Amino acid sequence: MKLEDAKIKYIHTWGSLATSWGINKTMAQVHALLLSSTKPLSAEEIMEALKISRGNVNMNVRALIDWGIVRKELVVGERKEFFVADKDIWELFKQVTKERKKREIEPVLKILDELKSGVEEDSEEAETFKKLMNDLSTVTNTVNGILDKAIKADEHWLLSNFTRMIKK
Repeated sequence: MKLEDAKIKYIHTWGSLATSWGINKTMAQVHALLLSSTKPLSAEEIMEALKISRGNVNMNVRALIDWGIVRKELVVGERKEFFVADKDIWELFKQVTKERKKREIEPVLKILDELKSGVEEDSEEAETFKKLMNDLSTVTNTVNGILDKAIKADEHWLLSNFTRMIKK
């Protein structure tokens, strides 16, 4: 397989997989293109490579910048904006984990805490509901703690602990 064909397959596959993770397909494709590029790319180059509109490029690049996984890069002698993705996959994993935790796990924890303490009734059904909220909160807090450790960990620590967990 030629390199260009492999890159195209990677970009399209990454985009398709992203929808399973709740991420916009085009956003994932833009990120994959930037990850696989050896040089910073302009909006025009991204548009041409992915056959998408300027607005789509701008919206998705801004989202990737908000996630902290793409940044603008100055190209001397050029007036256009250029974009580059961090190539350190471990740092990418940690940054995406940090953002998903902030956007998904922490709001759930806040709501569960409100629901645990918000029910004032004293019935069997209310107690069952409070227990459910408490159990969900315990599990979610455990996941949150694991994600915190993954974000703060270095690659070898996480892999060795993950391997140990799988073997048990």
